[in-house]
Amino acid sequence: MYDPTRLAALVAVAEAGSITRAAERLGYTPPALSQQLAKLEREAGTALLVRHHRGTRLTGAGELLVTRARRVLDELERARHELGRLAGLSGGTLRVGTFQTAGIHLLPPVLSAFRRAHPDVELTVANYEPPDGVVAVATGEVDLALTHTYEPAEPVPLPATVSAEPVLVEELVLVTAPGHVLSSGSARLPLTELAGQPLISMAPDHPARQAVEAVLARTGATPSVLVTTPGYALVCALASAGLGVAVVPEMVARTSTTPVGVRLLEPGDLRRTISVVHRTDEAAPAADAFRALLRGAFGRAAQQN
Repeated sequence: MYDPTRLAALVAVAEAGSITRAAERLGYTPPALSQQLAKLEREAGTALLVRHHRGTRLTGAGELLVTRARRVLDELERARHELGRLAGLSGGTLRVGTFQTAGIHLLPPVLSAFRRAHPDVELTVANYEPPDGVVAVATGEVDLALTHTYEPAEPVPLPATVSAEPVLVEELVLVTAPGHVLSSGSARLPLTELAGQPLISMAPDHPARQAVEAVLARTGATPSVLVTTPGYALVCALASAGLGVAVVPEMVARTSTTPVGVRLLEPGDLRRTISVVHRTDEAAPAADAFRALLRGAFGRAAQQN
């Protein structure tokens, strides 16, 4: 039994003429697509592609399998549309709310996968900095939204009609200018080592950060620069320029567009939890399907961090 995803990858390579172009079309990286094709060749027990400097071409076995694969994929597409009509996923609109970090680094592949699975559903995306996304879901502005909470912090009660499902938990880490002495070690850095360090702060105008920064203040970190609007890209840029150190979610640090030093902290109990919030008082097949895709995608992100 051949995996339909791998069959679709082979068809895409046949149509695009190269693994790189096919990967762009499917939303994969070229190495990830190559791995899928290698698995398909093992399943087939023979070479399906010949790689050369100008791209790829199909072997005889590859041409045969592509012909059959197109028929199989066409049938699966028909079945998907029929099931979509039964499940209420044919037509309509899915309105998604997100905050900036998740919207840039985690949401696009999920939106792409949803579009491939349910092309008849129109997608809209809006930016809501937490906790505004929760309110948007409760009032019906969006069908679901990505939001976050921090630890330590007092839990914020949700409206009765809204539920939150955690999809990713990440530690907060130290970011510094490249080569800074505090980011040069490989072991976890005790929080007490932040005593006397100039801190780039997002409190008090960032409510979710207040409890975290109270912990940092107790270590003796000295407020240096206050960023009064949510914007981790700016925080990392200021740390990169040597204006102070900052404590940010690990995903933010790893994807910073400016060079920063990164180090894990001890104890590792400063965390951010990303959740998807949705209404619980009405049926929403499209939102349910999207949440299932989020669980898979964010689970892979957690394994990579």
